[in-house]
Amino acid sequence: MAWLFDLCPPDYRAHEVLRRYPALLARFAGDHVAAGLEAARKGWRTVRVELADQLPADAIEAAMVAYEREGARLAAAARGVEVVAGALRGERWVPRL
Repeated sequence: MAWLFDLCPPDYRAHEVLRRYPALLARFAGDHVAAGLEAARKGWRTVRVELADQLPADAIEAAMVAYEREGARLAAAARGVEVVAGALRGERWVPRL
């Protein structure tokens, strides 16, 4: 549960219902991570056009790299949330080759 809370905004810890029901916390965490992933993807698609006249080229490239890294981190977190949520539902993880 601590890891799921770490993926969410700090204010989520104030909700007793999320501490009481881990499956609900997994849902909230999954929704939050998915929103962050979509924001990173949108930022990556638009930063070059929207800030080209305000930032030097090297800053734009650095922003693109930051968006890529954040997107990869969030995608991995989303996969982790899916696995945890499945385990909370009683699903068993089976490794694939």
